[in-house]
Amino acid sequence: MADSCIIGIDWGGTRIKLGAVGPEGELLLRQVFDSPKEADIDGVFADLMEQVARFVSANGLEPEGIGIALTGPVDPELGVVLLPGKVKGLEGYPVVPKLKERFGLPVFATNDGLAAMIAEKYCGHAKGRRFAVSITLGTGVGSGVMIDGRIPDDPHFMFGTQLGHVVLDVSDDRLCLTSARGTGEMNCSATALAMSVRSGLQRGIPSTLSERYWENPHAVDFQAVIEDGVEKGDELCMDELGRWTRRVGWLLVNAVHAYSPEVIILSGGATLASDHFLPALRDHVAKHIFRYPPGEEVPIRVSEISDHAGVIGAAMNVKERQ
Repeated sequence: MADSCIIGIDWGGTRIKLGAVGPEGELLLRQVFDSPKEADIDGVFADLMEQVARFVSANGLEPEGIGIALTGPVDPELGVVLLPGKVKGLEGYPVVPKLKERFGLPVFATNDGLAAMIAEKYCGHAKGRRFAVSITLGTGVGSGVMIDGRIPDDPHFMFGTQLGHVVLDVSDDRLCLTSARGTGEMNCSATALAMSVRSGLQRGIPSTLSERYWENPHAVDFQAVIEDGVEKGDELCMDELGRWTRRVGWLLVNAVHAYSPEVIILSGGATLASDHFLPALRDHVAKHIFRYPPGEEVPIRVSEISDHAGVIGAAMNVKERQ
């Protein structure tokens, strides 16, 4: 395969996604594998580079560059520059220089939330728009923002990526990794919904999930809450989903007031259950935004490229920077 392409890498906590991406953001090839489990970052990264090399060789690729999406504030010429307590050794690690040395290609890194926004700009719900917000609802809360058709750089490598760290509830005294309390990440992630249900189960509220919880509390995750709780009419799970939806709604209201988007795009594992919360979420946002012209709603869409947005966005970030 000799077609022009850029290699995109989406390095998540549990999985790494690779892809060959065409000039308009089309995904030509993809591969997914578990994140390496070596004890030291040098071993982890050496394994990653071997996976990339095999992917390129096995598919006969001649890439023009490599893009990588990472969590946290990301220096495009280096890698992650601030990631306290998440991935040991990754903070300050020279991801970009090592990839450049190994492959002899242009390499740029970006935040994974920004990568998702870049992907939506090229081939998702933000295509043809000037102002957009992308929000990932998964283990945490990620975000990316497009302003006047651009995904801006800033000297702190954080613009648009911090919606998960907006303080939503000042009465919530639980500590976030930012040292703030009551943040979007702690209230609006898929993990947050599961933890709220677990709290109710711990208090003895009857539920279809009670037996599972007492056997293994961690088995009560977001998927279980939806499939074995909400879809079976469980009162606790339905009540907590309603509360969670309102919290996500307030986060989106903040996003509208901060960035005035033409569209909000949701992605991440929680959107697999969007049929159960999206109508209520849209109603909440429409009711509480202050916006001109009055009464004009902000479209809230579920990403159609969520599963590979990080790969596409990482690759197209290279195109934008060359």
